[in-house]
Amino acid sequence: MIVLASASPRRRDILLELGVNFSILTADTDESSDLVDPQALTRELAERKGLAVYELLKAGEGSFSEEPIIISADTVVYADGEILGKPRDEADAVRMLKKLSGGTHTVVSGVAVTVNGVSRSAASVTEVRVDDIPESELVRYAKSGEPMDKAGAYAIQGRFSPWIRSIDGCYFNVVGLPVNCLNKLFFECTGKYLV
Repeated sequence: MIVLASASPRRRDILLELGVNFSILTADTDESSDLVDPQALTRELAERKGLAVYELLKAGEGSFSEEPIIISADTVVYADGEILGKPRDEADAVRMLKKLSGGTHTVVSGVAVTVNGVSRSAASVTEVRVDDIPESELVRYAKSGEPMDKAGAYAIQGRFSPWIRSIDGCYFNVVGLPVNCLNKLFFECTGKYLV
């Protein structure tokens, strides 16, 4: 049984599109950290999320006939030396979007697979180049509400997509679940591929 330790509709949709049979269970997880390296940070947070869900399952929160395989992830945007998580409000979204406008930033996702209380992780890195965006368009986009639950305050697959000039790396990483990276890690942890 596969369990997705995320409430993200984007991660859910990616797994559904792949034809993966899974359940969703999330746990409150402390996401504070002193780590400043985006790969180390996202890997640590992905592992924490997977282990937190494992503890819930162990405590009887879920009823499964077989040992669950837990998939968890964490994504950040890294621009100008700053890790950008989800914006606090519209003003914070505009601030983040200004950092991305006209430049190149990095999207980093850590993914983890947890089996029998052991969590292993990997990270995926994608470079994203963005056109210069007029401030009025940044404000309009922030007011749309789309940026509010997304790392770096944008969705590559949504209304922000016309401003994306190019990417170098995994597209699904920018959406929030790097499928290729996950598939390899899943095999390392279980001896079988995700799909």
